[in-house]
Amino acid sequence: MERWYVMMKKADFSSIGAKYNISPVIARLIRNRDIIEDEEINLYLNGTIADLYDGMLMKDMDKAVEILSEKIREEKPVRVIGDYDIDGVNAAYILKEGLEGLGADVDTDIPDRIKDGYGLNKMLIDRALDDGIDTIITCDNGIAAAEEITYGRKNGLTVIVTDHHQVPFVEINKEREYLLPQADAVVDPRRPDCEYPFKNLCGAAVAYKLVEALYNVMLRDPEDVDYLMENVAIATVGDVMALKGENRIFVKQGLEMLKRTKNEGLKALIECTGINPEYLNTYDLGFVLGPCINASGRLDTAKRALELLSTRTRRDAVMLAEDLKALNDSRKEMTERGIKEAAEMIETTSLKEDKVFVIYLPDCHESIAGIIAGKIRD
Repeated sequence: MERWYVMMKKADFSSIGAKYNISPVIARLIRNRDIIEDEEINLYLNGTIADLYDGMLMKDMDKAVEILSEKIREEKPVRVIGDYDIDGVNAAYILKEGLEGLGADVDTDIPDRIKDGYGLNKMLIDRALDDGIDTIITCDNGIAAAEEITYGRKNGLTVIVTDHHQVPFVEINKEREYLLPQADAVVDPRRPDCEYPFKNLCGAAVAYKLVEALYNVMLRDPEDVDYLMENVAIATVGDVMALKGENRIFVKQGLEMLKRTKNEGLKALIECTGINPEYLNTYDLGFVLGPCINASGRLDTAKRALELLSTRTRRDAVMLAEDLKALNDSRKEMTERGIKEAAEMIETTSLKEDKVFVIYLPDCHESIAGIIAGKIRD
């Protein structure tokens, strides 16, 4: 039987509450999250856009910006390759929007979950080569695609990686040797040699930092792309990143922007899911909007979610939003059916005696197998 205990980290909660005009209960919650120093508490409660770090502090950001500014001036075709989940879709949208705003010749590609699997692969690179692409930028993937990136560069592509995942490594004599892909630039705050102060950004946040840095270098006002923080907020919550440091600021600012968003696709999705924009919160991002965006990558193609974010017309936005909602409703029904079938299989067979459940559902769509497994475990 599980027993729950209240975490009892010590501090003077009454004085913290009085100093920051919050209740002692909230002061205790903040302390329990290891936010201790005055500067940390103030940032946690009152952080603004001005408190975000300069993206140029990231390793290779200077290289990435230099390459892209040159490609834009030379009108070279650039392709953004994202991923099929909420973070990858929003990251691809941020890069596409930002680059288009600078006059770049840019398009996007996203792998198919079933046909391609996760991340950059040879098929995507061959497709880029066939289409005459000069430069690939990855987002929310690429850090583990060393072989594919080498192949692309050997065939004449310039490759820039933006990612937030851990760098793969091998252990030799108990020492880690990191396997960084040999791209033209690798922007990832989790690189062991990256001195960026905050390591826990999502892929969309890294993409946003690149766009912001590029606007600065190309003498454009970076405030022109502030609106893309709403996409960073959706991705941060949807990718279940810790709401500390910069993530907390992105989500706080992004939620306010989403309440009055000018993005036709997001407006339509908020409306068709029955959310009141005035009371939009993190629950809506994580459990209402997020699953609709993810559903396209699970049961269809994530390109539809990207199309929703990119559409400029109200009519197309409403149609695409309703399609995504219908896909998510279908995903929920399939998941519930799978959970019921798996639970029944356990309860009515000798499986219930096992310490490890190995369950075979022949009709289960592979993209929801993980969700069902998680629910059965719970």
